[in-house]
Amino acid sequence: MGLHRITWRATCTALSNLDAIADAMAWLIGDPEDVALDKSKSYHGPDLVLIEATTKKKKQALRSMARLGVEQLDTVRETLDERLDDDHVIHFRLDLNELIEGNVVLARSSSTGQIKGQVKVEVYPGQSTDEQVRSAISEVRKIAAAL
Repeated sequence: MGLHRITWRATCTALSNLDAIADAMAWLIGDPEDVALDKSKSYHGPDLVLIEATTKKKKQALRSMARLGVEQLDTVRETLDERLDDDHVIHFRLDLNELIEGNVVLARSSSTGQIKGQVKVEVYPGQSTDEQVRSAISEVRKIAAAL
């Protein structure tokens, strides 16, 4: 029971405060070394920066997801039908501006300024996907309650 990995991604323009976003994502993932910036050009020409924070360390992934907090985790659990794909990955988005201010808030719409979160849950053949996913969220919820 647990998580295989967690990944946080933000797509930014060259005008974004990249240091503030990278710092917020380092806090989310729990280790600045796990944050990478990839600069490139968009299809239409402007510079883009993809900031990604990821870990395959199970304890770190659990703590990172726990930063959502108990209320946000309850929301994720209640909306699993919309968030869970066939590969056992839970998808959600955080409000980027709120995160930079130190608040972890699930995004309410698909507007700009978001961090995409993806959590791969451990589910092996013969195990119930629903049971394993809910068990993993319960484990993360306990960690969040202790923070």
